[in-house]
Amino acid sequence: MNLKNQKRMASEILKCGKNRVWIDPNRLEDVEGSITRADIRTLIASGTIGKIKKKGVSRARARLTAKQKLKGRRKGHGSRSGTYNARRPRKQRWIQTIRPIRRRLRELRDSGALPRSVYRSYYMMAKGGMFRSIAHLETHLRNEGYLQEEA
Repeated sequence: MNLKNQKRMASEILKCGKNRVWIDPNRLEDVEGSITRADIRTLIASGTIGKIKKKGVSRARARLTAKQKLKGRRKGHGSRSGTYNARRPRKQRWIQTIRPIRRRLRELRDSGALPRSVYRSYYMMAKGGMFRSIAHLETHLRNEGYLQEEA
């Protein structure tokens, strides 16, 4: 039984490859007798000829991994490729450190807690990388007597 021509026509009508054309094994005689496109269309409508579903790659595992990474899992030393500075550039880290420090210094200057000359000297110290964080800056200011301890 040669159904090569019928498969070809069906693949063109169904807009898929020949390998994805499915023919009902119980109705092979009907398919063999159909020689026109109209015959093939009626067989498709009756369900004798059909299209096999495309196989896809499931994203379920990828989604699960992404969800875990959002929680901070799967980020240990074994999962890292790229140096510390490649994963978060030096400049990015510097920006995240210096902006809050400068903001705090500005607030202290505007509120009158810091004189302008002291503000300027501390601004320059911050620029030089002397302070790790706002807490570190405030500790330094307290030790120098520019900030009062909160009760």
